[in-house]
Amino acid sequence: MALLESNLPAVTRLRISAISYLNTAPLMWDFEHGEAGRDFEIDYTVPSRCAAALAAGAADIGIIPAAAYTSIPELLILPGVAIASRRPVRSILLVSKVPVQRVRRVALDSSSMTSVALTKVLFAKRWQTQPSFISMEPRLDSMLAQCDAGLLIGDPALQVDRSQYLTYDLAEQWIGWTGKPFVFAFWAVRQIAVEGLSSALDLALGFQQSRDHGLIGENVHQIAREWGPRLGLSETQVSEYLTANIHYYLGPDCLEGLQLFYTLADACGALPAAPPLHFLEVAKPAAT
Repeated sequence: MALLESNLPAVTRLRISAISYLNTAPLMWDFEHGEAGRDFEIDYTVPSRCAAALAAGAADIGIIPAAAYTSIPELLILPGVAIASRRPVRSILLVSKVPVQRVRRVALDSSSMTSVALTKVLFAKRWQTQPSFISMEPRLDSMLAQCDAGLLIGDPALQVDRSQYLTYDLAEQWIGWTGKPFVFAFWAVRQIAVEGLSSALDLALGFQQSRDHGLIGENVHQIAREWGPRLGLSETQVSEYLTANIHYYLGPDCLEGLQLFYTLADACGALPAAPPLHFLEVAKPAAT
């Protein structure tokens, strides 16, 4: 079933703001390789700008950094889908010239929101130090020329030569400290955007199915073949990252980790207090 009835006027097409990183490739499978892409307008950007587009009303649906949920009103979370991790994630790194306890100045990737807040939580609560922070473009040489350590996220982090630096995988640090998974991002839709839409539209199911199709073995291999050369990684490295390092399901344990992150980020001033989690209702099957 198509996500939208074919006879609906073009103005009903919802606008998706997506992230142009490898880790979103499985989530976008049906939109790039199936019929779903015909029903939406899709724009690719970095996480912080994705959230900004949603906040400004320039997008209706976005795969937003978890941190953005604390500051954008009237969002509904699409249930069941996330970019999370239950183990080292490889793509969220604090790269340092000195041991973390000796870091005094940190360059923060300006394309990030959630990882910036997580960095501040870890310094304040886990490592119990108070470095200064500066936002910078994600260029490691420039970061480390001005600071003791730099936060890199996404594809730039995957390309770091770890033999040259001290590296701290922030998901690994969080999980080892709290025992909870960490949720980096999830799909959210502006509440006003779904009012009055056709009952034929089941957003939750459509985005869950796209994730499921993107994680089918042969499709993961296709993603790996396309993305490996772009990032200078082997197909095996890409496949392992997508299937072992990233967890794409927003289950109960991930929601517990998300709520804990919001609590700790609020306590140390890294984020404002988060509103309650509100989810888009899953469409009920029509009676037969």
